[in-house]
Amino acid sequence: MIVLVANLGSTSFKYKLFDLDAQSQQVLARGDADRIGLGDSRWSITAPQGEGSGKRDLADHGQAIDLHLEQLGKLGVEQASRLEAIGFKAVHGGPISGAVRVDDEVIAVMERFADLAPAHNPPYIAAMRSFHEKLPGVPQVAAFETAFHQSIPLARQVYGTPYEWIDMGVRRYGFHGASNTYIARRMKQIDPDSGRIINLHLGGSSSVCAIRDGKSCANSFGTTAQSGLFHASRVGDFDAFAMLMLQKHGLSQQDIFRKLASGGGLAGLSGVSPDMRLVKQAAAQGNAHAQLAIDAFIEAIRHYLGAYLVVLGGVDAITFTGGIGQHDWQLRQAVLADLDFLGLQLDQKKNESAPGNGESCISGSDSNVNVWVLPTDEELVVARQTFEVITNN
Repeated sequence: MIVLVANLGSTSFKYKLFDLDAQSQQVLARGDADRIGLGDSRWSITAPQGEGSGKRDLADHGQAIDLHLEQLGKLGVEQASRLEAIGFKAVHGGPISGAVRVDDEVIAVMERFADLAPAHNPPYIAAMRSFHEKLPGVPQVAAFETAFHQSIPLARQVYGTPYEWIDMGVRRYGFHGASNTYIARRMKQIDPDSGRIINLHLGGSSSVCAIRDGKSCANSFGTTAQSGLFHASRVGDFDAFAMLMLQKHGLSQQDIFRKLASGGGLAGLSGVSPDMRLVKQAAAQGNAHAQLAIDAFIEAIRHYLGAYLVVLGGVDAITFTGGIGQHDWQLRQAVLADLDFLGLQLDQKKNESAPGNGESCISGSDSNVNVWVLPTDEELVVARQTFEVITNN
């Protein structure tokens, strides 16, 4: 089955094109485009037949889709002309869980929850409609990020709100489901005895997940993907009543939400950038706000790490994934500092030399806790879910 898996942001479009069956899979091509709607978009495609890249103004995701389908044909990736399914790493479907065929009802629910995922649901809805217009005979599947976390006990899903608010959709959903699914499955292959895993997905969007025997027990995200750890430009955990104080200082509700959603996190606290690499450069040059952002990010990770040690009753493996988790050895060292009481020993040389794009065990030979750097493959998880939905219906 030829499956295209789309991973979208408000101004970005990434995808992998798979040829897969029940037992195997092959990546036929991968591509991306950025600055969609902002002008001067950069795009690239990598395939066995060759590579392509360039710049072009892309007004919306529909134009990005057109461009890539056109360029795939020029590169000789003829499978792109006979797509059999399109899978989406969808974020928030509220009461909809798991992987489902996209129809008018699914899109309507995603629209209803768009305010809770403003950077994700609108571009996904637009892309679903664009693909349907361009490829009306190709079925689409939405694999919702919340599905992996349905196993979390209800007592860890709810807030201390009036009970009726739960029926209105106010609860902790959990996200990064595809990433955590991949890590749980991969760790079972690497070390079947590592039943208790704490996965640290650290990147532009960050989360911590407690996994027991392949199932989610707790996740740092809440009702929205704005919560939990603070992110590249999203605030993370925040006291809702602090809004009253901000309004007294003259900020409107719209200003507050805009800052929380896109002017917070590493970017907001450092005043430098949402990119951890640039924040670290600024800190090294003596920028105190940049150093504070790094320190606070580490403290937030360790806060959830400690909580999930209690949830799991200990831990067999700690995994780092995501752009920051895979590439920042200094941050990994700081997150795991002073954990001797767990019998955790980090191998300094292995940690410093771990290839960011490869799998690597970075714990010492005598460590009671295995520590791994594991690149995740969310697109493969979604491709598999899409294959199952299409073949079983």
